[in-house]
This record gives sequence, C-alpha cells and structure tokens, in this order.
Amino acid sequence: MTMKNKKDRDDPDFWLYARSFLHVYLPKVRNLSQNTVDSYKQSMTYYIDYLRNQMGIERQQVTFDCLNRKNVKNYLVWMNEVQNLAVKTCNLRLTALKSFMEYCSDEDITLVTIYNDVCSVRGMKEHKKSVLYMTDKAIETLLKTPKTDTVKGRRNRMMLIMLYDTAARAQELVDIALRDLHIINVNAPFVTLTGKGNKSRNVPLMEKTVEHINCYLQEFHLHPNADGKDPLFFSRRDGRPHALSTDSVNLLLGYYANQARSICPQIPQHVHCHLIRKTRAMNLYRQGMPLTVIKEMLGHQNLSTTSNFYAFATVEMIHEAMIKATPEAVAEAPIWINKDIQDMLYTLD
Repeated sequence: MTMKNKKDRDDPDFWLYARSFLHVYLPKVRNLSQNTVDSYKQSMTYYIDYLRNQMGIERQQVTFDCLNRKNVKNYLVWMNEVQNLAVKTCNLRLTALKSFMEYCSDEDITLVTIYNDVCSVRGMKEHKKSVLYMTDKAIETLLKTPKTDTVKGRRNRMMLIMLYDTAARAQELVDIALRDLHIINVNAPFVTLTGKGNKSRNVPLMEKTVEHINCYLQEFHLHPNADGKDPLFFSRRDGRPHALSTDSVNLLLGYYANQARSICPQIPQHVHCHLIRKTRAMNLYRQGMPLTVIKEMLGHQNLSTTSNFYAFATVEMIHEAMIKATPEAVAEAPIWINKDIQDMLYTLD
C-alpha cells in the first residue's frame, strides 16, 4: 500500500478518530479507568513517534494509510531488535493499535480493509518463565526492615504489611481510602480495592494485619473526615494529607530491600510491588488455595491469567505431594537436595 502525499477531503480523519477513541469511546463507552486510557494513548504515541523519527512522516501527514501491514511489521521488529523491548511490551503496543483500528472500522466501514491489514500482523511468541517470587525468609525480613522509632518508619512498615497481605497492585494500594476499610462490627474484616477498569473487589484481612491497622489509625487518623475519603497512606503538603504516588511506593520498597539484603541475601536485586503481589499469591497457592480463589483475590478478569503465572509445581511441592501419597516410599531424605545429584541432573553429558 503506497502512502498518499495529499489527503483526500473524503478520507477519514485519523486524528479525529484517534481523539474520539481516547476521549470518548474508551472512558465513556467502555468505562475504562484513566490508567488504562493513558496506556492506550502512550502506545499510540509511540507508533506516531516511530513514523516521524524512523520514516520521516510528520504528524500532520499521518493518515490511516500509515497503519499498513508493512509499517506495523517493521515497527514490531524495530521495537524488539533496536529498542530491545521485551516481547510482552511489543505485543501490548501492537494490541493497542489493533484495538484502535477495530474501533475505527466499526465507525467507518471503509476502514475495515486497513483493520484487517493490521490484524494480519501476529504478535511475537512469548516464552513463558516460571514465576519469580521471594522466599518466606526474604519476605519476612523485608517486612521487618522499616524502623518503628520514627513516624515515617511506622507508616512505611504498615504500608509494606498491607501491600503483602492484600496482594494489591501499587495503584490499588495508594488508592485505599479510610472508607475502604471494613474492620469494625464485621465477622471477617476486609478491605475494598479498586483495580483495573474501576472494578472493585473485597480482600480479607488477617487478624494480625487488623491489629497493625488499628494501631496505625490511632496515630495517623485520630480525627478522620466524616466522608472517609482521606487516603490511608499519605504524606503532608501544605498542611493537608495527599495520597502517595506509585513511584514513591516503589522507591521506598527498593530502599528497604537494599537494607534487608545485607541481612538476607536471598532478597532479589530488583524488588517492586508486583513481586510482593506474586509472592503473596504463590505462598497462598503453595498452601493449597485454589486458583479460582487466587484469581478473585488478585482481581484477574480471566482464570487463564492466573493459571499462566501460578499453575506450575515446584520440586518441593511435588515432593510433598509424594509424601502424602506414598509416605513409606519417600521417607528418606530427597536425593535431589544433594549437590552432586543436582550436578548430574542439570548437565548435557
């Protein structure tokens, strides 16, 4: 498909449809969260920047003809090989372009051909990896790292405990308001988290966590507003509480991880909120919680998302299952723990 030097007056306006997609369709018709809309906008911006910087097509020259199979294929390869972006990132940006063109083709039948052209570009194959999670000792050391002799230290420790206990996403954690806590006059205390697509879910709180929360509220929310909209975790600016940003949470997490690593070398080099979330989910999975329940706790829309991450058995889980099934056959110490045996197992000779 050749590029047009001059846009015909009757051609669909790319920018008109792009703005309608981002400002009307996604937030109002689909009712998607602002974070999701921003993600779509960013993905489309990356492609427009690619057209300008790599193909010399200025913004005022961008038309739907720019979204042809050849351009999109080259863009996918460029992201992966030149920009060294992860396959998952490349595929997410490709999906955003396909979603945009699907909307456009529904609005204007003359764009169906271009939509089919874009859809003919298949995503890159992703090689699944075993989920990375922290050991029990590592997570325990991390949660105990913030010092409780300072106000910020006590706040940060409560924040890490809440992050782990609820397996919340970073944005979900900072969005928790006082009205989201349900710990008084209830049989099973819980917190309401608002996740992707503004979907809410209730996550149970452990008894020990509730004790920490009550102490925290006595110090940080002694006189809360009646509407309960105050953020649970905040910093003060201009004498008023402001919710923490996700960047602040990840920076604090990295700071405490670096401190804790000197005590427990098992702590990974890069600790982030999603790692804490995966660690909590994996621990529950190892303890026998069904994947369907973990799915609800994590706020996954599809069970396949949960299964792709957690539905695998570690060597330890297989060994424990064998003990329960045939206790006499595995009464001896497992030989795979022996280093010489491991060297034999993991060799090409």
